[in-house]
Amino acid sequence: MLWTEKYRPTSLSEVVGNGKQKKDIENWVSKWKEGIPQKPLLLVGPAGIGKTTLAHLIASNFSEFVELNASDKRSYDIIMNTVGESATTRSFFGDDYKLIILDEVDGIHGNDDRGGARAIGQIIAKSQHPLIMIANDFYSKRIATIKTKAEVIKMQKVHTNSINAFLKRIAKSEEIQADPVAIKDLAKQSNGDLRSAINTFQAVADGNETFGSEDLEKVSKKDDRSTIFDSVRTVLKSKTPSKVKKAMFIEEDPTLVMEYIAENIPREYEKKNEIKKAYENISKSDIYFGRARRTRNYGYWKYASDFMSIGVSLSKKDTYKKFTKLTSPTSFSIMGKTRGKRNLRDKIAEKISEKMHVSNSVAISMFPYFEIMFENDEEAYDIADFLELDDDEIKRFRKKKIPKKVIKAKEAEKIKNREDKKKIEIEKGIFIKPRQEVKIAEPVKEKVEVIEEEKVDEKPKKSDGDNAQKSLFNF
Repeated sequence: MLWTEKYRPTSLSEVVGNGKQKKDIENWVSKWKEGIPQKPLLLVGPAGIGKTTLAHLIASNFSEFVELNASDKRSYDIIMNTVGESATTRSFFGDDYKLIILDEVDGIHGNDDRGGARAIGQIIAKSQHPLIMIANDFYSKRIATIKTKAEVIKMQKVHTNSINAFLKRIAKSEEIQADPVAIKDLAKQSNGDLRSAINTFQAVADGNETFGSEDLEKVSKKDDRSTIFDSVRTVLKSKTPSKVKKAMFIEEDPTLVMEYIAENIPREYEKKNEIKKAYENISKSDIYFGRARRTRNYGYWKYASDFMSIGVSLSKKDTYKKFTKLTSPTSFSIMGKTRGKRNLRDKIAEKISEKMHVSNSVAISMFPYFEIMFENDEEAYDIADFLELDDDEIKRFRKKKIPKKVIKAKEAEKIKNREDKKKIEIEKGIFIKPRQEVKIAEPVKEKVEVIEEEKVDEKPKKSDGDNAQKSLFNF
């Protein structure tokens, strides 16, 4: 029996690491149990830290659960038939909630013709039951829209000390005389992947009575997500194509690797022509990634990979014998900080587009002219009033508020203009209230009827004799 199954935790309290994340999950479960619907959970983190185990432990709190590996079942019909109906129908066990688990949602490649991503979006929108989604890559573009619709729980790698303690418990349970130094080294080599550490420990120590450093040397170190910095360092430090190409074999989104390389080029390279050439190769790599996404021909990725690795590596004349501290891409934090400004820009552009009948891009190109026009208080008020801008949107074009005296004067002018217009319309006879139309319509109708009656009574005049006879009979 695999030790990962044998020593699988049976409750949330037994899960190693991620204490804060477990509290957030417990709170989410309790809200559902109280009948308060919550956003779907999105568990994101490196492989082997217990995301799927957590989902199964959460499932024990509900009447039943339905699980699907989204990366294997990418078709719209398969996902909807498997999970879609379950998300909107009652549980077999009464009115209790059932848990929907979608694993590896970042494995959906966004193939519109297959519709897997669209199916997940519909399940999120229509689900009447708690939903948990699991992904490995927090920065994957494939889950960008999902993150906005879910409560994101970012899982951290398990700390080396926690892995060390857990391996010691297994060694004690299996009655293995384990060298503490070897156990500690194994915990370090696992690099936060508890599952990998347990599997390696079992592969080496199962059936043996001892475990030492010589046993650990039989297995290679785990090559995982953390090697992204090693890959970037190899690209920037080496000029050997075979070595650079080998360094690119990592379990990472290649576009993310490109962002890391692009961020650290000027930290390593010192000559302007080298930096220029390196970024030209990054640009070509980005072009091929774009072609791959548009055409869904992922054969372009190999060209993109060569440009951002070998191309950047050979951009330098000689290697630099210095220590360079590598950093994560700042583009992510910049995008996060400017999200509010971009949303405000787009909101204003939509108002300009609607009022002036232009596209959003044209509206945005007009912003510099609006900034000039907004320098005048009265023009600023007139434009803001026409476009129906609020205070935050006005601040986009001018730092200070429109003076209150200008606002009062303009408001008074608007009222006076309305009254003058009303007077002119009344004088010209074109201003008629709806109620007056009803009152005027009735007498006109009566007048017409009277005229018609008069027309009916009009007869040839009779002689005086006839009138005298008529008067006699009337008497």
